[in-house]
Amino acid sequence: MNNHSFLFYGVVYLLATVIMVPIAKKLGLGAVLGYLIAGAIIGPWGLKFINNPETILHFAEFGVVLLMFLIGLELNPKRLWELRRPIFGAGTMQVALTSAAFFCVGKLLGLPWQAALVCGLGLSLSSTAIASQILSERALLSTDAGKSSFAVLLFQDIAVIPILAILPLLGAVQTVGTGEGDKISKLLPAVGAIVSIVLFGRFLTRPLFRTIANLHLRESFTAVSLLVVLGISMIMDAVGLSMALGTFLAGVILADSEYRHELEANIEPFKGLLLGLFFVSVGMNIDFGLLISKPIFIIYLVLGFVTLKFLLILGIGRILRLNFGDNFLFSTLISQGGEFAFVLFGAAFTQKIFDQETLAIANVTVALSMVATPFLLIFFDKVISPRMNIVPNRPADEIKHDRNTVVIAGLGRVGQIVARLLHANKINPTVIDHNPNLVDRTRKFGYVSFYGDATQPDLLHAAGLEHAKILVVAIDDREGALKIIEFVRRNYPKVIIVARAWDMIHVYDLLDHGVTEFERETFSAAVSMGERVLHQLGMTTYQARRMGLRFKHADEVMLQKFYEFRKDDTQIISTSRQAKEELEKLFEADELAFAKQRDDGWD
Repeated sequence: MNNHSFLFYGVVYLLATVIMVPIAKKLGLGAVLGYLIAGAIIGPWGLKFINNPETILHFAEFGVVLLMFLIGLELNPKRLWELRRPIFGAGTMQVALTSAAFFCVGKLLGLPWQAALVCGLGLSLSSTAIASQILSERALLSTDAGKSSFAVLLFQDIAVIPILAILPLLGAVQTVGTGEGDKISKLLPAVGAIVSIVLFGRFLTRPLFRTIANLHLRESFTAVSLLVVLGISMIMDAVGLSMALGTFLAGVILADSEYRHELEANIEPFKGLLLGLFFVSVGMNIDFGLLISKPIFIIYLVLGFVTLKFLLILGIGRILRLNFGDNFLFSTLISQGGEFAFVLFGAAFTQKIFDQETLAIANVTVALSMVATPFLLIFFDKVISPRMNIVPNRPADEIKHDRNTVVIAGLGRVGQIVARLLHANKINPTVIDHNPNLVDRTRKFGYVSFYGDATQPDLLHAAGLEHAKILVVAIDDREGALKIIEFVRRNYPKVIIVARAWDMIHVYDLLDHGVTEFERETFSAAVSMGERVLHQLGMTTYQARRMGLRFKHADEVMLQKFYEFRKDDTQIISTSRQAKEELEKLFEADELAFAKQRDDGWD
């Protein structure tokens, strides 16, 4: 491809998306369908501006490679552990049931068992690109449907790795004359590449990014990050493994780095464009020639695939005890085929598990199922949502801050009280929350409230953090709170952070991030309840209050001691027993002193 053709393809792609995406969104079809239609129009079955299959393949690979990097970047090990039950419960159930169902369908259609198995595994996967885009656009990640979809998609992304690994074994079953020495010669470089990448990520990534970060050049930071991603992709491709698998691994390596959120903030503006590039390539890959030659067969195949997968996921949602509205939305979001199916089916063709006709039919089925998803969402919005009284999610508000000195992230039971106290003292904070009803209600009382996801760096910047003195982190998401704190610490170091803490473990996480101003949300209330109990048992109000204050002070001292050796359970148990004995002695001495100079003034 020469420079002129590259520029031509770039202009055609941008022009098609600039025209079609706004039209699609104006008609209520969504941006994803706009990209797909744009790809179909400029592709070999449309206006033929781009009709070179090799060029289309490069477009698709580039989109999948960058998409996989973003997915891997979100795969934080701690978050994965917290979601282990829905991920490995609902995820395993979904992949196993749909794979088994489509394997049986493949056998009924006369495919060999190896091809039927690959079809089942490939069609069980959903489009992370489409579902994540919709979840983000509609702010659904905090809903039950969003959480279930995210968990299943995450498991599918993980499941791709072993699925890709077994393809050569299935191909070997059909291939005669493959010697053991040849297998080993292909296996050793692959294993060596993976081990090298893991070692590189473990020992060299942090020093490399630390060095670049010290230069304070965001462009260099982004460039080095992409260089690492593409370099790892080249290594994986050179040893015969999937480039998508390589970038996924690169993303996971960077997700374990303390620079993950900085990287996310840098590449966020390009995210929509990169996903759009992938969707356009999907639209260009739709084989309308096959659709024209076998229209009835393909239509029935697509309708049967989407319907069967939708019904299977609907059943899984019932097992997860989702309400009807959330269950319908959950099933709609992941009822289509996924981008990894193209990678998987292409590898199956390379391994001679698929013939050319099977590959074409499988690809067009997946592509058309992706096209069907926006229409299913329109059906949900127009038919299901009104009947279930479901409030549609709206886009984030455009924040026009007044350079307020305090920004509050989260308007729940903690954030509301803080905001009311500040208002009572004639301090008007800027408040961000993801509950649109709550935001609209608080505006009626004069609060400067905005709807949006406070974990998004662009929204925090728009809230005026560069002019703020204090940020109050009070959202209902432990991991999200730490994400906000880490971003603010790096980009607005002068801002004082006051954070809501769930428990001692979360307190230690806050201390690790340099936050010393925090409040355990139930601690003070629990101590006050204890004081009431002591009063009802015979203590005066003054004495009970005095005991409560003594207890709070002793607990804060103990918390600091525990922080020093928080990973040593033996030391924690020993210190806890010692502190308990000291506290009992302190209370006994205090009770004796109080008995000598009793004061009933409070009572």
